[in-house]
Amino acid sequence: QLQACGGGLVQTGGSLRLSCAATGRASDSANMGWFRQAPGKEREFVAAINLRGGATYSKDYVKDRFTISRDNAKNTVYLQMNKLKPEDTAVYYCTADPQYLAVIRGLSESWGQGTLVTVSN
Repeated sequence: QLQACGGGLVQTGGSLRLSCAATGRASDSANMGWFRQAPGKEREFVAAINLRGGATYSKDYVKDRFTISRDNAKNTVYLQMNKLKPEDTAVYYCTADPQYLAVIRGLSESWGQGTLVTVSN
């Protein structure tokens, strides 16, 4: 299972740190990542990280403001989000899979329940 937390309400320009702990079968997956789904939109890839810490981001503007990291000892992945904008408002989902490309393509075996991030003007 994947248990995500850290979402909430923040003002434009603020920061949040999401975390997602993997237990059970999900903890065996070497690759983890984050997706998000804004109201009325499809779920989109945000970032992924492999066991060695190598990361992939969806777009440059995400890479400049968001940082994905992980603590392998805790089987936990983090998403540090800075300079948040209203368009970052979404439900953020963590995901995990043995295959890195599966994470990036949204085809992972394991998904968390999502945590809501709301950025106000």
